[in-house]
Amino acid sequence: MIEVSVVIPCLNEEQSIASCIRKANEAFAKYKGAGEVIVVDNGSTDQSVAIARSLGARVIVEERKGYGSALRTGIAAAQGAFIAMGDGDDTYDFSTADEFFTRLKQGYDLVMGSRFKGTIVPGAMTWSHRYIGNPILSGMLKLFFGGAVSDAHCGLRAFRKTAYDLMDLHTTGMEFASEMVIHSLKKKLKISEIPITYYPRQGESKLASFRDAWRHMRFMLIYSPGYLYVLPGLILFLFSFLVTLRLLAGPIVAFGRGWEIHVMVFSSMFTILGWQIINLGIAAKVFAYSISLEEDNWIQHVLKLVTLERAIVCGLGLVIAGMGMIGYIFYVWSQNHFGALKEVNTGLFALTLTVLGFQTIFTAFLTSMLQIKFR
Repeated sequence: MIEVSVVIPCLNEEQSIASCIRKANEAFAKYKGAGEVIVVDNGSTDQSVAIARSLGARVIVEERKGYGSALRTGIAAAQGAFIAMGDGDDTYDFSTADEFFTRLKQGYDLVMGSRFKGTIVPGAMTWSHRYIGNPILSGMLKLFFGGAVSDAHCGLRAFRKTAYDLMDLHTTGMEFASEMVIHSLKKKLKISEIPITYYPRQGESKLASFRDAWRHMRFMLIYSPGYLYVLPGLILFLFSFLVTLRLLAGPIVAFGRGWEIHVMVFSSMFTILGWQIINLGIAAKVFAYSISLEEDNWIQHVLKLVTLERAIVCGLGLVIAGMGMIGYIFYVWSQNHFGALKEVNTGLFALTLTVLGFQTIFTAFLTSMLQIKFR
């Protein structure tokens, strides 16, 4: 009976794959449980596959390119209840995997290695990755999703197979590492960290720093509509709307001159833009909730409070207010015998309210469509 599995994605790692397999076997011996090493070949053209097979590893071929594709295939084939994963370039010491399995046995669902709490051997990580890239990405993940994971992109980690099934991961590239942590946090899985030593890689690096960093960042932004849409949209809307209201009372005097019509044109524009971003964020959060990506309780309360009918009424209220101001402008004009007309500020505000109203109405219909349940 296989108790534990180690999954290693492999792409031309003939210089290091043997060391990784031997160290994994050392971990099995220390853990005192039956284990297996699964090497997932992702298109190697060197002797990596032959070396892995000669050392008793199970070799699985995954033709679809990508770090995530290789790992997902290997994890699906793993027989162990506890699974560890790590890169095949010997940057991670697989002989310490027994510590990860022991932590899982204690009840944790996901055990992360932490290079920053452990030791980074000179030459193992570039200055930009150590002090800029990884801290920024890990900081973003903490900000967006909470938790206390210090090294969210460490490749050495272990998890229960039952927990992995709950994560329901889908990505195929380097962002697979971020997706695993994000889903673990969203589903309230029990996470632990172990300080590790990070070594210089053997062989050619497969990383593309800026592309891979952007893929991680893009994935986190897509998974957090509150920070991508709602928060910046709310800030932009509130500031611009307050400026617009202030300009209705007359020009703002600053830097020795009065500011009025040109500022109001831009404040009206940014008010509409901010409201549109907020509406997109609401639609995104409703969609995320409908596919079980978002599990925030406040979304349920908002959906119960803000029904389609109520949102339509609010939108119509804004449209009516805007049209009422247009009527007021026409009244002022008629009182001036349809001569000169100087109600530009009022006209801009009427336009703003009318557009906000129609945005609200159509967003209400969109969010209702996103909540339709179907088979």
